[in-house]
Amino acid sequence: YNSTMTESISPSSSVAPGAAGTVAALDAARFAATIPGHAFAIVDFWAPWCAPCRSFAPVFEAAAARHPDILFAKVDTEAEPAVAGSFGIRSIPTLMVFRENVIVFAQAGALPASALEQVVATARALDMDEVRREIEREAAGGTPAGTAPGE
Repeated sequence: YNSTMTESISPSSSVAPGAAGTVAALDAARFAATIPGHAFAIVDFWAPWCAPCRSFAPVFEAAAARHPDILFAKVDTEAEPAVAGSFGIRSIPTLMVFRENVIVFAQAGALPASALEQVVATARALDMDEVRREIEREAAGGTPAGTAPGE
């Protein structure tokens, strides 16, 4: 997990996830109602004109079928520029992983299936209590875990 890519988001009281094993298309309202309340979500920020985005879509859909306990969703950055802008999306595709309202992974570029599986496994294995403690340390001006002062 990369602490520089970690950020908390506000929880939402209503959750409207897509069907298990499928990829949900989210507009701004569905994003706000779905992602913050979901324990584990992976979002693909994409656009219809983007060739790498279109080539990544079947890889993402296959991963969704393999991991029905995870919410897989996509946001069309052309149709939803405010959502993309709120997360600082500058390149597409960008993959973002949310665990318990915390962004634990964000990376631009289409991933091969094996790399996406590694991202899923790494995110699944995170100790979210430790992640939240590290966020609190960083917010308090402390040194991130695993680094020495001055690094």
